[in-house]
Amino acid sequence: MSKTQNISNNTVPSSLTQVGVTIKYTFLNYFRSRRFFILLSITLLISALLTLVVGYYRPENFMASDLSFYSSWWGTSVTFVIVLSGVFFGGDAISGEFQNKTGYFMLPNPIRRSSVYVGKWLSAFIASTIILSVFTAITVGNGMYYFGLNIPYQFVESVFFAWFYLAAVLGFTFFFSSVFKSSSMSILVTTILFLFVFTLIQNLVAGLVQIEPWFILTYGAQIIGNVLVVPYPPPSSVLNLGPGAGDTLITYNVTIPEGLAIIGLYFIITAFLGLVLFERKDFT
Repeated sequence: MSKTQNISNNTVPSSLTQVGVTIKYTFLNYFRSRRFFILLSITLLISALLTLVVGYYRPENFMASDLSFYSSWWGTSVTFVIVLSGVFFGGDAISGEFQNKTGYFMLPNPIRRSSVYVGKWLSAFIASTIILSVFTAITVGNGMYYFGLNIPYQFVESVFFAWFYLAAVLGFTFFFSSVFKSSSMSILVTTILFLFVFTLIQNLVAGLVQIEPWFILTYGAQIIGNVLVVPYPPPSSVLNLGPGAGDTLITYNVTIPEGLAIIGLYFIITAFLGLVLFERKDFT
């Protein structure tokens, strides 16, 4: 073997190549662990239940108009599908490398940690997008069955907002996956935060303190459902609860620019912090 061939064989793959290899093998891991098919089955089950309930009972809030149909179907369910995608594909993406000791054997090789992190995130984003696309297709199929080809443009905007929110959810789950070395702990914390804690804090801050909860990710995600309401809900409204001067309740609705800014900042900050933690954490 010539000297030139030795140099060529010892050349470290580029960052883009490393990202591509990470995506490939992360996808294989999803299929081998069956988590992709489990989440797909859950999504199909949710869609099937909605299809049966709407087809049998024909609820008034679904059948009033095409926009109300998409608002009732999509606006109340899609964020749950997104959170499940983030937990399934991102909850243990980084912590699993520590818990299973796979990173101990992989990262001493000439592989950049940033390439592993980005490759895993892109793989999770692609897999989650497939799940979201399936749910979107079933939603559109039901909408076309009841209202024909008239798909409101607000629904197209809502799909884009949901896809954008998915990126922020994965950034957040990857951050917590980098914080903990236990997969079960990172999955548990992110699940509790998205399903309970964020909503609780949002309601307490808005209802009791009467301050706009602009710092909560789930508050920014309200644009996914609010854009399907015509006219768009006002930024704030006062509800009178009784005859007393203090018996009022202020409700807040995030505007579209504000919602996009909240989601975007959450994605940038959490994804960056997750990468920094992964770069600095030692394997033992």
